[in-house]
Parts: sequence; structure tokens; C-alpha cells
Amino acid sequence: MYDPTRLAALVAVSEAGSITRAAERLGYTVPALSQQLAKLEREAGAALLVRHHRGARLTGAGELLLARARRVLDEMELARHELAQLVGLGGGRLRVATFTTAGIHLLPPALTAFRRAHPDVELTVTGHEPPLGVAAVAAGDADVALTHTYEPAELPAPPASVTLEPVLVEELVLVTAPGHALTAGTGRLPLAELAGQPLISMAPAHPARQGVEAALARAGAAPAVLVETPDYALVCAMVSAGLGAAVVPEMVARTAATPVGFRPLEPGELRRTIWVCRRTDESSPAADTFRALLRGTFGRSAT
Repeated sequence: MYDPTRLAALVAVSEAGSITRAAERLGYTVPALSQQLAKLEREAGAALLVRHHRGARLTGAGELLLARARRVLDEMELARHELAQLVGLGGGRLRVATFTTAGIHLLPPALTAFRRAHPDVELTVTGHEPPLGVAAVAAGDADVALTHTYEPAELPAPPASVTLEPVLVEELVLVTAPGHALTAGTGRLPLAELAGQPLISMAPAHPARQGVEAALARAGAAPAVLVETPDYALVCAMVSAGLGAAVVPEMVARTAATPVGFRPLEPGELRRTIWVCRRTDESSPAADTFRALLRGTFGRSAT
């Protein structure tokens, strides 16, 4: 029988594209994760991964097992949800902290499903731009929080009292005014094509974005406008007005309130991971059920 922890490791590597990035997301060291994958390969009796200079990819056997692994993990999440329901969520409260993008695009369907199943639980939603949501959970001011990290970047270690679980991994894409030549083409646009292009930059107020901005600077993109507030709607509005191009999460590009063109970038290593944060040593039926709903809806997705 396959160990679910090892199956989750295989899923993480398939999404992250490398053992190193998967280890960071799962909170493992690279040797520890490699050991789990090696054990899974012995259990499967086949090579599941091929290492290469940019990371790792799944073999045919790995792809076959990946599909089954996702089903197993989904069923386990569903079981956790159903068991939480048996506890009888007839009252109590659920305090959710979120940042703006997740609050608009991820929370509503999960909260709707939660309210439908547990109408007597008091719901509170507060806005906390990362990493403030993690601090709110650590301080006991929130039961769960949605937060994010960017790649490439130094991933800050969370407090020992909290645990982060990945919900959604998405690529960052280029957005421009509609009809711009950079987004008119097909396929991925090499970062080098941004050389000399005016860029709407979010580096000054976003430590998490500094790795992304540094990659763009190395490609020769020229900062034209600096945005110091964590507001992608504002960025997209300025892009739409022709003030410059920007690199934003794909979710933002697809749901922009103002018209923009967008295009994926090569090599596709600029990413954002959205995490759900909880206290490590505490749990509640409401928080556990909500996390199961959230991950069941959006978990293990990748662009």
C-alpha cells in the first residue's frame, strides 16, 4: 500500500517542477524529500522521476501514479471533511484572515459551501496582506489565514506555532494594454523580450516580490511607475491605460476589471503559491472543515 505522504510528495514535485521547490513548499529538506520519493519508486517498482538541469519531470509511470495519487489525496480530504461534519458543527465561530485577491476569487465558493453545510457557525473575515495573516493565526486572532509567497524569492520561515499548506500554485504572466505587440503573439514570451520595456513595478512595498522584480531587472525591463500598495487592480488599471507592462499572477490577469492582454513567460519559473495557514497544535471542527473545503476546491492546482 502506498504511503499518502509519499504520494503527496510526488504531487508536489509534479506541480513545483523540481525537488528543491517541492521540498520548500512541503517544509522538508531536499534529502528528506528525495528519500521519500526513492521509497515510493521502490514501492512502485519503476522510475517515477527524471532529473534534469532545470528540475525534475515525471516519467510515464510517474504520470500514471500521479493521477491515482490525486484521487487518493482528494478522497482523504473528503473523508476529513465528512468526519468533521459528524462532530456536529451546531455553533461556534470561524475566523478567516485573507489577502485581497484570495478574498475575491478563492474564498466565496468555499465560504458559500461552508455556510450551506453549517449555517449556525459564526463567520468572520478580515483583511490581512501577507505575511500579516500568518501573524494573526500565530497570535490566536484568526483560526485560518490565506497567505502567499512568490518565486524566485527567499521563503520566510513561518513561526513554529503555525503550519502552511499549499492551496494553489500559479504562474506569473505578462499583462499589457490590449493589442500590445508583446501579448499579441502565441506561446511563451522570453523574459529577454522585456528589455527596455516600461514596467509597472511593485518592488518598493513588496519584499515577497523583490525576487520577481530582480528577475525582471536582469531581463532589462525598465521601471516606469512604482506602485507601493498591494493592489493588483490598480496595477492592471494602469497597464490598461498604457502606462507600462506588468507581471502579475494569472488569476489576476484573467479576472482584471479593466481590459488587458496577457501572455505566459519563458521559462515559466515566476510563480505565486497561495497557502492556508493554521495553528500547528490546535484544531477545531470548523477550521478543519473549512480547510478541507478550500483544498478540495482549489488544492493541487497549477498553471
